[in-house]
Order: sequence, then C-alpha cells, then structure tokens
Amino acid sequence: RLNSAIIYDRDFSYNYFGFKTLERSYLLKINSKVAERPQHMLMRVSVGIHGNNIDAAIETYNLLSERWFTHASPTLFNAGTNRPQLSSCFLLCMKDDSIEGIYDTLKQCALISKSAGGIGLAVSCIRATGSYIAGTNGNSNGLVPMLRVYNNTARYVDQGGNKRPGAFAIYLEPWHLDIFEFLDLKKNTGKEEQRARDLFFALWIPDLFMKRVETNQDWSLMCPNECPGLDEVWGEEFEKLYESYEKQGRVRRVVKAQQLWYAIIESQTETGTPYMLYKDSCNRKSNQQNLGTIKCSNLCTEIVEFTSKEEVAVCNLASIALNMYVTSEHTYDFKKLAEVTKVIVRNLNKIIDINYYPVPE
Repeated sequence: RLNSAIIYDRDFSYNYFGFKTLERSYLLKINSKVAERPQHMLMRVSVGIHGNNIDAAIETYNLLSERWFTHASPTLFNAGTNRPQLSSCFLLCMKDDSIEGIYDTLKQCALISKSAGGIGLAVSCIRATGSYIAGTNGNSNGLVPMLRVYNNTARYVDQGGNKRPGAFAIYLEPWHLDIFEFLDLKKNTGKEEQRARDLFFALWIPDLFMKRVETNQDWSLMCPNECPGLDEVWGEEFEKLYESYEKQGRVRRVVKAQQLWYAIIESQTETGTPYMLYKDSCNRKSNQQNLGTIKCSNLCTEIVEFTSKEEVAVCNLASIALNMYVTSEHTYDFKKLAEVTKVIVRNLNKIIDINYYPVPE
C-alpha cells in the first residue's frame, strides 16, 4: 500500500535550487551516495511519525508531497531512522556558575546539536570579568572566553554530520557587567580572541532598562556573583532587587542607559544581532508562571518556555504554506486550512511521544 501510494511525478515540481538543497542535506545517503528520492523521504517521514497507522501515514504523505505544509528540518533529517530526534529547538540555562556547570551545559549543547537541535542558552548567571573565584583565589575571565568555547563547539558539532552548522543563541540580561563586550562578539573587526562570530546573540531586557533609556537615566552594571538572583525574578520584584543592590553600592560600573542603548543599535546595524526580547512581557503573558522565571527564548526567538537546571524545554515545529490555500477565485480556503492544521497538530503530538531525546533532562 505504501509503495503504491507514492506518486513519483511530484518530484518534478521541485526547482533546481530546492532539489540541490534536498540532495545536500535531507535525502538519506549510503556511502555518500543519495539513496532515496524526495518522495521516498516524504514517505519515510510520514511512516516514521505514524508507524503502523498506514492510513494516517498516507494522508500525511499526500499533504507533504502536495506542499500544503512541511515538517521541520530535524524531522525531515531523522524521521524513520535509528535515532529519530525530530524536535527543532531546545532551551537551556546554565547548570551552575562553575567549571562543572559550564562544561556540563556545554556537553548538553553538543549532544543536542549532534542530533540537529537548535539551542537557546541563558548565561546571565555567569560571573563577570574580574570577579573573585573562591576555589582558586583568582579572578574570573568573564563571559567572552567561555562563549568562545561554545562558539568552537557550535562549529565542531554540526547538526547531524555536516548537514548544517550548529546553531546556538546566547541570551544575556543588560545589567551584566560584560554587556559591552558581549555586544561586540559578532562584529567583523577587532581582535580574534574577543570575537565569537558563529554564535547568535540576544538580549533578555527588563522593562526597567527601557524606562531608564526613555528618561536618559543612569544604568548600573553588576556581576551576578556579587548581586545574585536578578535572573530569577521579573517585573516589580526585579526592580526592587535591582534598586536595592544599587543602594547597597554593589554596582561595578555606571553608564548612561542611552549609551548602552546606542551600543545595542550599533551592533544590530553592523551584525544583525543582538535579538531583542522583553523579559517582563514574556513572563507576564506566560502560562508557565507557576513554574518559575523564564530566562530565555529559543534560537529563532519565537517560543518562550520555562527551563531550569533540571529541565530542558523543547519545541516541535511544522510550517504551513499559507499561499497554497488561495483559490483560483481569489478567495481563501479556510476549510482546507483547518483540515491540514488538524493533521499537523496530531503529527506534532505524536512526535513528542516517539522522539529520541538527546539528553535526559
């Protein structure tokens, strides 16, 4: 039944660029030779998701091959294989501000990247440059050297063996002392040892920062080792804690809020990053407030989920080709859209159950 359901003529609807992309990354290979046609790939994905439910597999195959929607790249890469890691995005926070915590988190990132997952990582808890290290009686080198290690891991552990480079988005809150160095990490000029150009960078911005930018007030930069807990609270609670640290004199540097704002804009103009997400808005509107403070989004900044040392957040994606639902009468086929969306939701729910998760968390 599955063989007879495949319609090979649909292969010819791909343009040259689309076909070469499939050939390079998506079609399974044996000894570096392509071993399946695009239609085989779509049927492999459908059967990988639905298993013994032949009717559901054929329904998904037809919708995929007629281009009503597509599953995410990791699903197309890995469905129907020995290790079906089908999820797109993983959200992590640092396990601890220590050598063990930093490298345990790095190992998590490497394992996820190996299985074609994209990573969002919150690093606001890592101590800043010059901070005291009790264990060695020395001072910390700060975020930049650590992020260079993550940068090299992203280069080395590509997503499933040369399919596409590893992709990490690093989230930092703008009160962190190393914020100015962080903003320079992707720039095309400057010393190589001060750059990490293969990472993506994002700011997790509290409302208080924007208020101070608006009124051109001072902005205090702090070290999370000396001012703990700022990344664990949001809204009024954050503002109270931040202002109490200012009053206690725990501040390491004071700048004009607008000076930092212009540095952010300059970095965006030159490099396209940092991405801007608003911590208080994300937490205020989240259905996961009961779990704790959300510390970051994902690689593509489109989902916001709670993550902790014990728990990695995961997101499964599919994309609907909205232009396909425009009819020849110039109307929109909402009925078909509803039908396809129902199939997609069912598929994504099945993916959660059958998925191979690269880390136990």
